[in-house]
Amino acid sequence: MTTPQEELLPGTRRALLHRIAVAQAEGRAPSLVAAVVRDGRTVWHGARTSVDGHGPDEHVQYRIGSITKTFTAVLVLRLRDEGVLDLGDPLEKHVPGTGAGEATIAELLAHTSGLAAESPAPWWERTPGSLRPELADVLGEQPFLHPAGRRFHYSNPGYTLLGALVEKLRGAPWEEVLRREVLEPLGLDRTSTRPQAPHAGGWAVHPWADVLLPEPAEDLGRMAPAGQLWSTSGDLARFAVFLAKGDDRVLSARTVREMRMPAAPAEAADVVDGTTYGLGLQIQHREGRLLVGHSGSLPGFLANLTVSVADDVAAVVLANCTSGPPLSAVGADLVRIVAEAEPRIPDPWRPLTEVDTSVLELAGQWYWGTHAFALRLTADGLVSLEPLSGNGRRSRFQANGDGTWTGLEGYYAGELLKAVQRPDGSVSHLDLGSFVLTRQPYDEGASVPGGVDAGGWRGVG
Repeated sequence: MTTPQEELLPGTRRALLHRIAVAQAEGRAPSLVAAVVRDGRTVWHGARTSVDGHGPDEHVQYRIGSITKTFTAVLVLRLRDEGVLDLGDPLEKHVPGTGAGEATIAELLAHTSGLAAESPAPWWERTPGSLRPELADVLGEQPFLHPAGRRFHYSNPGYTLLGALVEKLRGAPWEEVLRREVLEPLGLDRTSTRPQAPHAGGWAVHPWADVLLPEPAEDLGRMAPAGQLWSTSGDLARFAVFLAKGDDRVLSARTVREMRMPAAPAEAADVVDGTTYGLGLQIQHREGRLLVGHSGSLPGFLANLTVSVADDVAAVVLANCTSGPPLSAVGADLVRIVAEAEPRIPDPWRPLTEVDTSVLELAGQWYWGTHAFALRLTADGLVSLEPLSGNGRRSRFQANGDGTWTGLEGYYAGELLKAVQRPDGSVSHLDLGSFVLTRQPYDEGASVPGGVDAGGWRGVG
């Protein structure tokens, strides 16, 4: 349910309205609808339209194009979490005979399989899916354009294959599995594979004249897992909450976090642009803010979903035109407006409820050679290691229950941290993936690789 718009300050609401009004006017969109989510709830909804007396609300469907891919990725990761498949499995293991079976499931999810971007002509977005009844019709005679795993190359046929994978392993149509496993648990009852009233009509706007042409709304058939869905700003707002926090009825917070991690090698231009791709999610670094989500387009429609997990703010923007307003930029701006005007208020600090004294003894300053680090115990039960000054390697570590910890991020992700004891039980040093951290720089009392010069520290006369 949409919460009262008064939860945002009047100035923030006006800035949001101004941004979508400019987008609709300058982009010449027949209509544009948007929503903003904060703290897990929709706190603002706005719309602009060229039709007097009619404003689309959060219940009006628009076609969302490739945002459909994120839904398909969720279905695949559910299969992985259940142990039905591994992301490193080649497609051939589960769906034999496609002609593209050497691609792994992870490569298909991250668009690194080397498959072509589109299916063979005619253009699949404006022609009936019945023209491509089989996977061979979607892939064509030469499905691969690049070596698998070497580069990011967006592929609509790749997600068609993932949809076929879901159907094969679930023994049911992709649409039915999606409804049962994602849409119904998350309460997305206005998201469907075919339009349901009320819904917007899709339009093309002439590039050199203010006139319109209706666009066809084709059933994509086999290509449906890549772009078939219709949805609303209200439903996508709820889906944005799921992408930020997870929902154990669908995917855990840990797996959703995995979706948001970069999974594709970035090309030079992508590094400059600050963009990459995860597992079914686009990732971008924009004006100092890390954003995840997905954009979508099909003839007659544009869509964007943008989430800033750190700010706990998300935005949804939908328009019914083939081209025009830059919705990715609009979505990022809506997030920025709220995050900057009304910064997230942190939860109150609270102390640990209990503490292991042997771990508490490890807290404080440590040195890797001459690099100073601080080890801290945090209220979430983790320990963190971070440099005392400047930039450097840092990570949080999760306890393994045997006196060791495993790194959760950055350089030390997956690396083992352990305290090495002397014969008398006192701690000699910390071992972090063979790195030795000591209480003093090159501590003589610790087992420092290479030894410590017997002459000790000295000046130069």
